[in-house]
Amino acid sequence: MRRLCFLWLLALSSCMVGPGYHSPAMQLPAAYKTAPGWVKASPDAAGPKGDWWMAFNDKLLDTLEAQVAVNNATVKADYYAYLQAAALVREAQGGFFPTVGLSGNATRTSGSSGGSSTSSSGFISVGPRNSGTFEGDVSWVPDIWGKIRRQVEENSANAQVSAADLANATLSLQAALAQDYVDLRTQDATIALLKQTVAAYRRSLRITENQLAAGTATPADVITARAQLEGAESSLIAAGAARAQYEHAIAVLTGQMPEDFSIPPGRQIPDVPLAPLGVPSTLLERRPDIAAAERTMAAQNAAIGVAVGAYYPNLTLSALGGYSADPIGKLFGVSSSLWSLGAAASETLFDGGVRSASVMAAKDAYYQAVENYRATVLAAFQNVENDLSNLQIYAAQAQVQSHAVADAARAVQIALNEYQAGTQAYTAVVTAQVTLLQDQQSALTIQQQRLLAAVGLYQDMGGGFTEASLPSKAQLQAGLPFMQ
Repeated sequence: MRRLCFLWLLALSSCMVGPGYHSPAMQLPAAYKTAPGWVKASPDAAGPKGDWWMAFNDKLLDTLEAQVAVNNATVKADYYAYLQAAALVREAQGGFFPTVGLSGNATRTSGSSGGSSTSSSGFISVGPRNSGTFEGDVSWVPDIWGKIRRQVEENSANAQVSAADLANATLSLQAALAQDYVDLRTQDATIALLKQTVAAYRRSLRITENQLAAGTATPADVITARAQLEGAESSLIAAGAARAQYEHAIAVLTGQMPEDFSIPPGRQIPDVPLAPLGVPSTLLERRPDIAAAERTMAAQNAAIGVAVGAYYPNLTLSALGGYSADPIGKLFGVSSSLWSLGAAASETLFDGGVRSASVMAAKDAYYQAVENYRATVLAAFQNVENDLSNLQIYAAQAQVQSHAVADAARAVQIALNEYQAGTQAYTAVVTAQVTLLQDQQSALTIQQQRLLAAVGLYQDMGGGFTEASLPSKAQLQAGLPFMQ
């Protein structure tokens, strides 16, 4: 009979309330729209994986990026959020096991009892007596309907969501640092350009002053040249202020005080790397935000099972054993032993629709998670296509702009020669110099946009993340540490 009861409980414990989880299918393109004919959509075995920023070939950038995952306060906060979620998994799986308790007490009493006595009060005095109990109890709620397993499943998925959020936050902050570094180096290049411009404008001012002394120029030419020089000097100061802000931002991203952090001037990054694309279907496995959205669906699906489990009765098995004796010296004697076995079942017959509303709310939360997942996937492909089109367009624009800079530089030299020869007004020199500066600044901006698009592409391709980077359910239940 006992064996039959055990087998019955074992069969019931294999039940799992709630729907099974299946990731929704997404119709994905066979290839990226912008990639064919311009960039190979194939894996790059030799290229950087997790340390994607190394593709920019900048040693200082490599050093700064490595500090984000270690020192950044936001990353640390997300890491502790993951640890909290992982602890909830172990808390939930504690429901699989019985609760064992021990209790004991000792009492010392003194009093009197009625009876015949020569005492005038008619009571016999009783001396102090010691009594006590020592008991152990066990209580267990078997997971007959799988409610606890669904809770563990939900908490495990939520912990994986937290792990994906941690990876996504780390990637986002590393991309933000790379963007700030590109902007800073662009400001360095702008400062160098403005210094060259200031020097050129000073030479032009000296030429106009000499022409005025020779009687071949007017005071207006000198004033115009001086105003142009002062405008360039003002722009140079403003570029220094912008650079300082990018430097401060990088300090905070690396977990350092801006007052104690500085980056020496350097040139603009010359190379624009391209992230290995792979086929579009692999994007679902390479982005931490998509992984987080998919795991959120799994958690909400398990939550439906938790809510459905409220419809089923609860069974509690209990046992108690111990000793109780008066006097206490006989506490552990055979005659003082006691024990009890019990079972209790409970079921809610009417709750005013609370359980049905909870199930409906859980289902709606799951449907919301499904649509959020679809939106995340679509946004991911949009971002990648934007990056690819930007890189392609900016590359073509850079070629044209390089010719514009060369032509503008020749125009300045021609205008200056003609002015010195007295065949051209100084306004022609000013116009040519302004055009050259604008074209040179546009060239720097285009290079900046190309670099930022490359950073965006690495970020939008997941930066080396894979679904295998997430902790498994077994690792979460075992309490193993999560390594990004």
